[in-house]
Amino acid sequence: MLDKKDISGIVKSTGLVFGDIGTSPIYTLTVIFIITASTPSNIMGVLSLIVWTLVTLVSIEYAWLAMNLGKKGEGGTIVLKELLVPMLKSGRKITFITILAYIGISFLVGDGIITPAISILSAVEGIRIIPGLQFIRQETLMLIAAIIAICLFSFQKKGTEKIAWVFGPLMVVWFLCLAFSGIASIIYTPSVLKAINPYYAIDFLLHNGWSGFFVLSEVILCATGGEALYADMGHLGREPILKAWRLIFIALVLSYLGQGAFLIRNPDSRNILYEMIFQQAHFLYLPFLMLSIVATVIASQAMISGMFSVAYQAVTTRIAPLLKIGYTSNMIKSQIYISVVNWLLLIAVLFAILEFRESSRLAAAYGLTVTGTMVITGIMMTSIYYLKKDFTKAVISMCVTYIAMIFLISNTYKLSHGGYWSLSIALLFFSLIMIYTKGQQKLYQSLAAMNKKDFLEKYNQTYNSTNKIGGTALFFAREVDSIPQYITHTMFDNGIIYMENILVTIVILDIPFGVTSSFKEELAKGLKVFEITMGYMEVVDVAEVLNAAEITEKTIFYGVEDIVTDNPAWKIFSVIKRISPSFVQFHKLSPDKIHGVVTRVEM
Repeated sequence: MLDKKDISGIVKSTGLVFGDIGTSPIYTLTVIFIITASTPSNIMGVLSLIVWTLVTLVSIEYAWLAMNLGKKGEGGTIVLKELLVPMLKSGRKITFITILAYIGISFLVGDGIITPAISILSAVEGIRIIPGLQFIRQETLMLIAAIIAICLFSFQKKGTEKIAWVFGPLMVVWFLCLAFSGIASIIYTPSVLKAINPYYAIDFLLHNGWSGFFVLSEVILCATGGEALYADMGHLGREPILKAWRLIFIALVLSYLGQGAFLIRNPDSRNILYEMIFQQAHFLYLPFLMLSIVATVIASQAMISGMFSVAYQAVTTRIAPLLKIGYTSNMIKSQIYISVVNWLLLIAVLFAILEFRESSRLAAAYGLTVTGTMVITGIMMTSIYYLKKDFTKAVISMCVTYIAMIFLISNTYKLSHGGYWSLSIALLFFSLIMIYTKGQQKLYQSLAAMNKKDFLEKYNQTYNSTNKIGGTALFFAREVDSIPQYITHTMFDNGIIYMENILVTIVILDIPFGVTSSFKEELAKGLKVFEITMGYMEVVDVAEVLNAAEITEKTIFYGVEDIVTDNPAWKIFSVIKRISPSFVQFHKLSPDKIHGVVTRVEM
């Protein structure tokens, strides 16, 4: 029996995790039967493919295999990388897995941009079923979808804390509507229940050859959003998500079978879910249409929040530049807003609506990066289970990965039909990650940091022979074994040295959560080290940590690099560094205390 806590967890999960996969029934079958003849045998075959896609790629890959590989309750591509890398001995293998993780993150971004566009536009197209509005122009529907998207993204800065509590109940109502409308349709054509038998899926693929194989590229639409089960595990915990999925899986299967039953009776149907609802209860159609639009907005909101979370993880794990981050909740630090991510996403979503015009054409671009993410997740999971010597799960994981690969190969058909769009976005994001990470390594080498022994020797000479400024100065350094050039410039070249000098280091742990801070050894007279350690998903207020340690600084020094280069890649890196906020701006340290020290660097 479910207790009150279980029910609360299930409702929250329904709103935060299952929006994307929960709105897939709006367009999945409609898109499939644009390219496939709606004969009873084809309908049964496609329904069977959908059921078993949900079983293998969502229930087995994510709900079972992936969700058994959490780290401190967290999930996602970065977590899989953090789990796998310590198990590997070869440097080449570590590099391969790291690049694979970067590709996985990039695919997630490429997929995420299409989610709001296809979800909102497909829901808005349901307006055409309303009597008298059958001939409404597509441009009008695009405008309505664009206005909804603009309102949604404009609202992000205010945060969703005050209204998030209604997301769960609304999505519960949505899934109940899908389930009951499915049951009502199945009653008239109960033979569709036989589609649960995988025989019909296999028979469809065998009898339809290459055309049947490429239908898989549209079938995968039913599983888009499945990765959210694992990626969002840290927000709600494993158990509530799994319990919610068992119920949602039933609702989705009933909806797809019900739509299939409706299509068998009405083979000329072109907007299957909406036409089915209108035929079942036309007086309830308008409320259902409004609910579907709200459901797609909730699905889009979950994607936007996910993009903010991915961007923040990328920043804290130092694979992306520092970004200006706002906090939308005084109570929950993980409720963040990243302005540049928000507006770039909106521009991309509006461009997708303008470029593709119809949800069916957007569907032709959707799925390539999703299956890419599934394959990468499968490869990493198989490796982890194999290295853990859990061979049963390793074999099952390998089989699921092969199935995901089949879907990925099928989706290559979409490259010329718009698939290039999400792939281009993913490639752009991956290129930026590679340029930034390699640029940071090159910059670090070019800065010629001073080793700890030489620094202390020179520091002691300078401290004992130079007039010191009263008060405390803070200097930020990644590590104390090699001292950044800006610190040596300040102290030794410019002769600026304070009575008390504190080197502040921020160490990113390979676990998601946990924050500690403390003074380490006193390196020399007037020179201390203050270390902050934080999990890679923590949102830390550095100023608050410094205040808690009773550090009352007079001045904060930080390094600014003036990069000179003829290399095109490093020129891009230089621009990224120039437009991204400095370390002290990122952590919102007191602006009247900060002093940037410029170091000219040739790369």
